[in-house]
Amino acid sequence: MGSLSIGHWLIVLVIVLLVFGTKKLRNAGGDLGGAIKNFKNAMREGESGVDGSSPTRADAPPVADDKATQSPDQRS
Repeated sequence: MGSLSIGHWLIVLVIVLLVFGTKKLRNAGGDLGGAIKNFKNAMREGESGVDGSSPTRADAPPVADDKATQSPDQRS
């Protein structure tokens, strides 16, 4: 009772085709494929950085030195 046979899946497929039509299903499939393709491209760009190179330490913002921001009497 828990599993569906091939006959059940064919009936479901026919009902889906009757409700949505082949043109809407074809467009939905194309949209889904395009979305997956764009997602994969974005993942590749994220791995290699925006400009195609890997991020380096020089790209990081400078860190202020604690001793440079302290007054002379606070330095040890």
